[in-house]
This record gives sequence, C-alpha cells and structure tokens, in this order.
Amino acid sequence: MAGNSFGTLFKITTFGESHGAGIGVVIDGCPPGMLLDMEFMRHQLSRRRPGQSPLASARKEDDDPEVLSGMYNGKTTGAPLTLFIRNKDQRSADYDVLQTVYRPSHADYTYEAKYGIRDHRGSGRASARETAARVMAGAVAMQFLKSKGISFFAYVQQIGNVAIPPQHLPVNVSAIDGNEVRCPHVPTAEKMKSLILETKEKGDTLGGIISGVVNGVTAGLGEPVFDKLHARLGYAMLGINAVKGFEIGSGFQGVSQTGSTQNDVFVNGTGHKVETRSNNSGGVQGGIANGMDITFNVAFKPVSTLMMKQETINSSGQPIEIEPGGRHDVCVVPRAVPIVEAMAALVIMDFYLMQSALKS
Repeated sequence: MAGNSFGTLFKITTFGESHGAGIGVVIDGCPPGMLLDMEFMRHQLSRRRPGQSPLASARKEDDDPEVLSGMYNGKTTGAPLTLFIRNKDQRSADYDVLQTVYRPSHADYTYEAKYGIRDHRGSGRASARETAARVMAGAVAMQFLKSKGISFFAYVQQIGNVAIPPQHLPVNVSAIDGNEVRCPHVPTAEKMKSLILETKEKGDTLGGIISGVVNGVTAGLGEPVFDKLHARLGYAMLGINAVKGFEIGSGFQGVSQTGSTQNDVFVNGTGHKVETRSNNSGGVQGGIANGMDITFNVAFKPVSTLMMKQETINSSGQPIEIEPGGRHDVCVVPRAVPIVEAMAALVIMDFYLMQSALKS
C-alpha cells in the first residue's frame, strides 16, 4: 500500500490500523538536539482523541505517546524519530455485521476494488484514528517552528448552517478551547452545540468548516510553479479524512469581487517592513509567502456513518438495509482542529528546511 508518507526533507510515514495494536509515525529528517515537549504533544492529542465530550465518539483512548527511537536524554538525535500510541478500547465485534457490506460514502468498496481485501474493523487504514499519528508529527514540527517565531492556530468557523457572523472576525485566539466545539465566538458555539445534539437525537450527522492561520512566516518561504505553498497546504488538508474542500485567503468568495477590490495593496509597515493593506491572498502570492498571516479554510463533509437505517448493497450485489452500531461522531469538525494545525505545521516545516538548505 502506497500513500502513507508525506513531506520531502521533514518526511513522515504513518502506520497502524484503527483496530490493530496501535497507531504510529516515523519522522525522517527531524533536526537533532531538539528538547521534545511531550506534554505539549499530549495536549494536542487530547484535543483530537475520542471520548473528550458528549459531542464526540464515546471510544475511550488515552492516546499517550511512546518514543520508540530517535531520542536520547529527552533530545532528538537526528535518527528516525518513531512515535507510537497503543490502542486500548477496540470493539471489533461492533463491525461484524459490516464485513461484507459497502457502507454509503465510506471507503469499503474502493479499498476492496483496489486491494481485493479490506479491514472492515473500524475501516482499518481509512479510519480517522490514523490522524493521531499526524498530530504527533505535527506537534514535533510546531515545537521546532515555535523557536523560529512561527505559530499555528485553527478554529471551527461553521457547523452545518451555523457560522460565526463576519462582523465577529477575526477571532480571539485564547477563546478557541473555551468550549467543546472549539468555536471562539460563544453565542455561535452554543448554537453549534445545540445543533449537534439535535442531530445526534435524529441519528444523523453534520459537516463544517475549520479556519486555519499561520503567523510569523517570513516573506520568501515557498516554491513557485508546481510546489506552490498554498498548493502544498491544499494537498495536506485534502488528505485529511472527510475533507472535501480547501481555499486560501478570500477563496471562492473572491470571485464575486472586482480586481480593484480584491488586490492586496503593498504598504510600508512597522519597522519599514513590507506589508499589504488587505490579505485577500491569504499570505501567499505566486506560491511564495509574502510575510502576512497565512489564512485558509478547510471544508469537512458530514460523517458517513449514520445511526439510522440506510440502503446499500453487499459484496454479492444484494440490496440490503443497514443500521450500524458502534461509537461514532455526529460531527468530527471540533476534533479535527488539531489535525488541521498539525498538517499546516508539517507543510511549513518542510518548506522551512528547504529554504534553510537553499541559503546554506
């Protein structure tokens, strides 16, 4: 199976399945001498893990990371850094009825069509459980980049048809983790929570939008043509489970404006630093960072597993009706916030190391 690695100089390879022994990641190219803050990594994992609130999947996992290689006396050695989380709360029997069933909008059919075999227990590699490995790797990248003045944050901007009103943007970063839905506008967060609970009662699911911001990236980071910074960000975000859309800066809303409104005018900013009066470009022009905040949105589809009856067919082509059991999210968006942050950090880390190599 290909497609398990991401990055060039800071390259990660994830491994493991939802109902296997555990989930892990090997990081190749991790700079030596880093003092790893494992508490920060645990914090990021706790924001992603299941069972964190009544709004999330009831699966109970500690998600406590272990370092298997690449660290000595608390510091990275430059050797491949291997991080691992043991699975503890698998209930594979919940999936027995789905062994020969193609669940609507899941990867059941496509995995079987490609490989001739599939792990029906929690979807195997197709499970969002795999993203815990990305969060671990992202935490390493975020720690390194923090020392370079680069920071990351993401928040829930919309769930279903409930969104933060435009007049309340930009948001207060310190308020993001102040509620279960990770929406920094309290009145909107309450509406989102109510919508999730109402939808849960019906056995249905919801999607939403996560907004991401990268602060502190200096002008010049990125590559032109095929390896544009925003193209790599899009590639990273679209590789997250349930993601169906990505936009940088003003994105799709920009098409309704004229060029004179959309253009970001350059000005002489603080300390004679080149800045732009607006940021419709989302901090990237020509595929290269311009020094402004990098801003983007990521759209997540509603979760495919419904707690209600659905029509489908089995591997023999017979029409059947399913009503899956198990423990599933009504809306994965709040738990996906640290995943979006992690993937953004992996992209910026890779470009940072490439830029450093160029200047050396």
